Amino acid sequence: WFEVHTENYMSAGGPPHRYLEAIRTDYPLSFHGVSLSIGSAQPLNHQILERTRTLINRYQPALVSEHLSWSVAGETYFNDLLPLPYTDETLRLVVAHIDETQDALNHQILIENPSSYLRFADSAIPEQEFLAEIVARTGCGLLVDVNNLYVNARNHGIDAHEWLLGIPAVSVAEIHLAGHHVNRFEDQEILIDDHGSAVEDPVWRLFEAALERFGPIPSLIEWDTRIPAFDVLWAEAQRANQYLSASIQETESDTSKL
Repeated sequence: WFEVHTENYMSAGGPPHRYLEAIRTDYPLSFHGVSLSIGSAQPLNHQILERTRTLINRYQPALVSEHLSWSVAGETYFNDLLPLPYTDETLRLVVAHIDETQDALNHQILIENPSSYLRFADSAIPEQEFLAEIVARTGCGLLVDVNNLYVNARNHGIDAHEWLLGIPAVSVAEIHLAGHHVNRFEDQEILIDDHGSAVEDPVWRLFEAALERFGPIPSLIEWDTRIPAFDVLWAEAQRANQYLSASIQETESDTSKL
């Protein structure tokens, strides 16, 4: 299966659609949006919703996803997926926007946990509880980005395994993996989710824990800056497949014991 950024295919035609149609002939697709800004205080962009619905109707993707973040203020779109304060007010806003999105698209969406480099003093709800409540109120699914989880655990001192346990396993339909960069300033360091390097060993171990928690589900390696030779990408994909194969075997073994 292949995942594309929804926004790259919002024109009516041209080479991008020719390539995507060729891929769709043989493989399932996943549409991964980066501009809907589910967490913005202002209304959703109906033009983006309409174009996304047109794409969904055209290609019938297996998965459709967006981020638990905001990226627009007024007419200004930012290049980053910015974090939200996890409060009751934010929860009501996000739930309303997810309901509106799923109604407009006539399709379930997955919400991805974002990477973040700060936490709001007003945040009173742990992220995993925030996501679980979103699922309960909207019926959406979840996309668990394991690298984002690791980055946040290092940046904010949270327990990544406790986070995984707080996520409703039945709601998780996709996993992301990626590389990250370590920025250092004097005696401090901050991890940046940059999708520009190989997946680090601690992230692979967290991926293994995620598969134990959620079972073998579609998993994607994001690598979209400093892209290496194809054999490097292929080796990363094969390593992910090894973890997935082991998870499948374990699931089949558990089923045979019932």
